[in-house]
Amino acid sequence: MNSVIRTVHRWTSLVFSLAVASIFAGMAITTLPEWFYYLPLPPLFVLIPTGIYMFFLPYLGGQRNAVPASKGSAL
Repeated sequence: MNSVIRTVHRWTSLVFSLAVASIFAGMAITTLPEWFYYLPLPPLFVLIPTGIYMFFLPYLGGQRNAVPASKGSAL
């Protein structure tokens, strides 16, 4: 389930970014209709809950694969 939410969030952020970029590009070319400015809202309504979920996931999941600070990781 976690990977599905991450994938949905990733692709929705791409759609949101393209919608915002198209608004800025359209404003440089011509006057846009009023409804065009509302295009980023549906993706934003998906990004908010998925982003909040991913933000709080480390705090709610506990220590799964924790490495003690004294051990460290050899990079």
